[in-house]
Amino acid sequence: MTKYAYLDTPIGRLLLAGSGEALTVIAFPSGSRARDPGDDWQYAADAFDRPRRQLDEYFAGKRRTFELTLAPRATPFQKRVLDALLGIQYGATRSYSDIARQIGAPRAVRAVGAANGANPLPIVIPCHRLLGADGSLTGFGGGLERKRWLLNLEQGGYLDV
Repeated sequence: MTKYAYLDTPIGRLLLAGSGEALTVIAFPSGSRARDPGDDWQYAADAFDRPRRQLDEYFAGKRRTFELTLAPRATPFQKRVLDALLGIQYGATRSYSDIARQIGAPRAVRAVGAANGANPLPIVIPCHRLLGADGSLTGFGGGLERKRWLLNLEQGGYLDV
């Protein structure tokens, strides 16, 4: 059974979902990857205490890494990309081609972009840390304004959304 709850953050209300043990979804309230709870999901207001606390600490600028049980639903290739994203340090950025080379698939830049875009656990799996080859902000499921806000937070400042 998938449980879900909400967390109010500076970038909007996030949907958190998963089992009692593992987080499988973090979704934004708007943007191309906005998501509503599934019809068979159960609302659990008290669920996800640890993820909520850690996300609150992150948004307050007090947490740089997450210590959570994650269970993203992903293909083997997507999992390789997600694992590579987890290796991008707080405040740092990489390009899609950097990740493609890192996972041993240097020609798979577009596939890396697709896998990044399918990330079911944004913020915790830091897909916002990927930039275009020229350093530009590129697609983000929560919208570019949220991506800019997250990067600015990690680089020492804040932006209004």
